[in-house]
Amino acid sequence: MSTLDPVAVFRTEAAECLETIEAGLLDLTHQLDDKDLVDAVFRGLHTLKGSGSMFGFDALAAFTHHCETAFDRVRKGEVPATAELVAAVLAAQDHMRALVDQPDADHGDTGQKLLAQLQAAVGEKATGAAAAVTPVAVAAPVAEAKKKTTWRIRFSLPSNAMANGTNPLGLLDELRDLGECSVRANTAGIPPLDELVPTELYVAWDVVLTSEQDRSAIDDVFIFVMDDMELDVQEIAAPAAAEAKATPAPTAAVATLPVVPVQPVAAAVPEFKPVEAVPVKRDAAAANDQRQAKAAENVRVPAERLDELMDRVGELVIAQSRLSQLAGASTDIALRSVSEEIERLSGELRDTMMVLRMVPVATLFSRFRRLVHDLARETGKVIELVTEGESTEVDKTVIERLADPLVHLVRNSIDHGLETPEDRLAAGKLEAGTVTLSARQAGGEVIISIKDDGRGINRERVRAKAESSGLISPGQPLSDSELLQLIFAPGFSTAAAITNLSGRGVGMDVVKKTVEALRGAIDIESVPGQGSEVSLRIPLTLAIIDGLLVRVGSGRYVIPLSAVEECLELSLEEDLRSRGRSFISLRDSLVPFLRLRDLFRTGTKPDVHQKVVVISTGTERVGLVVDQIIGDHQTVIKSMSKLHNDVATFSGATILGDGSVALILDVGHLVAAGQQQETQMRVAG
Repeated sequence: MSTLDPVAVFRTEAAECLETIEAGLLDLTHQLDDKDLVDAVFRGLHTLKGSGSMFGFDALAAFTHHCETAFDRVRKGEVPATAELVAAVLAAQDHMRALVDQPDADHGDTGQKLLAQLQAAVGEKATGAAAAVTPVAVAAPVAEAKKKTTWRIRFSLPSNAMANGTNPLGLLDELRDLGECSVRANTAGIPPLDELVPTELYVAWDVVLTSEQDRSAIDDVFIFVMDDMELDVQEIAAPAAAEAKATPAPTAAVATLPVVPVQPVAAAVPEFKPVEAVPVKRDAAAANDQRQAKAAENVRVPAERLDELMDRVGELVIAQSRLSQLAGASTDIALRSVSEEIERLSGELRDTMMVLRMVPVATLFSRFRRLVHDLARETGKVIELVTEGESTEVDKTVIERLADPLVHLVRNSIDHGLETPEDRLAAGKLEAGTVTLSARQAGGEVIISIKDDGRGINRERVRAKAESSGLISPGQPLSDSELLQLIFAPGFSTAAAITNLSGRGVGMDVVKKTVEALRGAIDIESVPGQGSEVSLRIPLTLAIIDGLLVRVGSGRYVIPLSAVEECLELSLEEDLRSRGRSFISLRDSLVPFLRLRDLFRTGTKPDVHQKVVVISTGTERVGLVVDQIIGDHQTVIKSMSKLHNDVATFSGATILGDGSVALILDVGHLVAAGQQQETQMRVAG
């Protein structure tokens, strides 16, 4: 059994904390006066600092402390939240991420530059605030600059606090750092020795604190354990506070505190009663049990383990297919019964595994809020990001591999598509340009679209660039779709100059290669003056699919079942009658079809009773003529070798029950080929 590396666990939690901070900062840019958002960002920074310090990431803790201090001043109303402050902390957050990933690396003077930027964002406002209070500070005595307050603090931690890594002595030390402190341990909750569990905590504490700090500073001491503890903080009246100051505070260690005389304090403060430790302990334990039960609903599992489990399920599906084939050839009823039961169980296990691998595209779309924010500041454009269909779920591997292509597409929309505010107003548009990220499911595919309301694609510039680059010959006839697809050619760019955003002609090429590697396709539409839309059609999963096993000649092939609409019989007479046309009439509409026997050059004669499998991608349909439909098949997708990467007709392969290999047909490519054939025939005839 492997144990998790604590540092690895911290890095995972720190990444989530940084994402929360970033989301809060981006929300704050639109609502600078939202106190809840300010508090949320402050808590995130405080948590990151404390956790970093606990796990030895001292550089991270020290750097984060400055950002935390800045937001603490905003929280207390000393300085206002500004766009400059948010931008400075966002930039600092990138440095925090680097300090988490590479704590021992040499980061140069990056931290100092970011802190100077942060100080500039806060200092200008802070200077004015300080100047405003200077006359009062001069007129008042130094000793009365800040009023001291005496607090009575009673707290009890959950019984498993020490087992979870919380040290009560550390909390007491932090309270002592706030001012004069008197501490008493309440041992009434300690059970008899034979009932005592060494790893559990039974002690509660009563504390009298005199400090210049306010209540929020006390709450910050307990911020990491606030949800799991019982805490009571009360301000002591002036006479009682005077008596408390006159009483010498114990200075011995906590272990020796029970022998320290504290009765004068109790006499001076009649209402200061010992904590009933046993009831508090029970309440805290009950509340903690509820929180643990709720936390147990979610389990953090490394992605590599899911991948490994998916591989095992895939091998199980292949073995089950072999068993089904043997059972089908056997007359043993018991063997057939067991085979059917295992087929059912393996199918349910496969479906469960697929659900575990699916994640909502919201995890992908959320990354682009920061990108759009930074690009808006860099380009001077006013940009609004709109997301739709965030609950659409896709295989986690697809999500990971789509991140970079979407970055290129969003940057391209902002740089090439959206106009400057002046140009938009002159064109009668709103000053703010809109970039829309949307996702929707269509059959076995998910369609992710990037749409903008900018100037659209200048087709004349695209053709001129393509001709000058030698991609097409001058005057070569191209359909509108073919012309627009030229922007995905390697090295193609219509940018007049190379900038940080574009001009090198590598971004869109990367998009095309990545999407094709995912067995997907790209559609692009553009209306001059109204904007452009790029749609990525990607398979929902790259692991296991339901397939329709067919035979063409002597070879067997798999068609993704999610793309199959219906199956028809094609008699020999109808086949001969349709020679030269390759169309079938399907409910008053003509559907083009492809003879896979001719496409694959099998060299065999067609069966007497051929079948037509009608497949579709969205609104486009095409028929595939096969010799035999064998049946449904749980298909474990295996990647093609590097030698076959350029074979567009197939998207992968699978292993059948008898150990032979069946190729998986690329539905998108075949539908496109059928539609192209239909277009050519209409032009010819």
